[in-house]
Amino acid sequence: MNTSAPNSSDTICALATGHGGAIGVIRLSGPDALTIADSIFTPAKEGKPLTCRRGFTIAYGTIIGGGGEVIDDVLVSIFRSPHSYTGEDSVEIACHASPYILQTVLSLLIAAGCRMAEPGEYTRRAFLNGRMDLSQAEAVADLIASSSAAEHRLAINQMRGNFSRKLADLRNQLLHLTSLLELEIDFSDHEELEFADRSELIRIANEVEQTVTNLADSFRLGNAVKNGIPVAIIGQTNVGKSTLLNALVGEDKAIVSDIHGTTRDVIEDTVVIDGVTFRFIDTAGIRQTSDAIETMGIERSFHAIDSAQIVILMQDLTQEPEAFLAFIEQLQPHLKDKQVVIVQNKCDVGTRTNAEGVGEAKRSQCANTVGVHPCGRPPIENARIVGTYPCGRPLDDVRMKVACSALANSELSAFNFQLSTIISLSAKHGTNIDVLRKTLANLASIPNISSADVIVTNIRHYEALTHAREAIHRVIQGLDEDTPTDLIAQDLSECSYHLGSIIGEVSVEDVLENVFSHFCVGK
Repeated sequence: MNTSAPNSSDTICALATGHGGAIGVIRLSGPDALTIADSIFTPAKEGKPLTCRRGFTIAYGTIIGGGGEVIDDVLVSIFRSPHSYTGEDSVEIACHASPYILQTVLSLLIAAGCRMAEPGEYTRRAFLNGRMDLSQAEAVADLIASSSAAEHRLAINQMRGNFSRKLADLRNQLLHLTSLLELEIDFSDHEELEFADRSELIRIANEVEQTVTNLADSFRLGNAVKNGIPVAIIGQTNVGKSTLLNALVGEDKAIVSDIHGTTRDVIEDTVVIDGVTFRFIDTAGIRQTSDAIETMGIERSFHAIDSAQIVILMQDLTQEPEAFLAFIEQLQPHLKDKQVVIVQNKCDVGTRTNAEGVGEAKRSQCANTVGVHPCGRPPIENARIVGTYPCGRPLDDVRMKVACSALANSELSAFNFQLSTIISLSAKHGTNIDVLRKTLANLASIPNISSADVIVTNIRHYEALTHAREAIHRVIQGLDEDTPTDLIAQDLSECSYHLGSIIGEVSVEDVLENVFSHFCVGK
């Protein structure tokens, strides 16, 4: 990667819109943006050239090629420094989105003195020209990439400076503390002088630590909103995990087969449900196997459970429940602190058969006794069951809390995990998939995000906040233990440094390169 900063005195151009639309917008920015645009643009009806027009105006005219031929009729928007996205003179040319037209206009601009912009160079110039700080610049990329309402709200809040203002308040408090301590250091020859009341210092430091901790802790929610809440689909082989994934995402993402061990690797896809992004992870069926490749897939299944926020445990209703209970026992160490949903799949087929091969619950033989499952097993009183019985009979909404399952309460209560819901469904036919979607949306527990909320979504910000928290914690310890003032002041400066690195006040060149290299060209 090119580690040298691009020349900010150049005038740059790039296509600022995606392919496939009816209109394409080419953006110019830099000291010669208006002059270069004028060299290829002829205003309609003998209008004024672009250099003679005010900012925030639009001119209509034609783009003329090198041979005098008309390339396209266009609209040109004018933005005068410093009132533009980059803080420089800028021009946006709206053309018809023909690839030929767009490439021709770009070629004409380059021939007239522009150069093609590098990824993120427009936003980088906005940062360098003081139009936004570094955290706001990163929010621009998040806004472009947002695919759900929650992601959009978080990016907008950050881009409008909510996070920056919070950090500025923290740094002002730290500056106040540091200035008082520095006075003591300057007058260290006078031991009787103490400019900073220690109890006041401790109070302010504790407030700073609490605020920094709250911001760092919000990263768990912010990361889930930005990257999707991880949901692991776990089960034995051939219980319908891949079929369920396909039903949830609405396409054949995973291979479905009656052959055991078909899924050898982790398959992921994201779906937006009620404005929240979920990242579903289809895993290899867990069983004893001597196949080396399948074993690697099973190991990845356990890793998927550990990293998931919600775990869907799939039970095959055509098989003995004892096998499923043994399977849960095997997973128990990985399920601690997880939100667990048991999905009883294949409700369209019916329940298991008895030793004589006679179905214990025929579709035409549904028990009328509330709290007794058609198979005769006792109810689960501590779990809410939604959907339909395996035999196809719908559960009574009013009596849902005492409805039955193919698993007894005593059998599940022995396990050390929090069972959220049991859902009976058919992944193959889509029965009760909507119920599962609603259940997941409820379990996500994403709060309503207001315009004033500050939630951290960026791993770089989280790491900086973590370092800042460690530094301010040392300050509090130092004040408590009467540590020399110069050491406390050093920890205060370190805390302020890490907070400043988030908004770019102390950023070095390699940090900027890392941030803006992930932007698309044209932004």
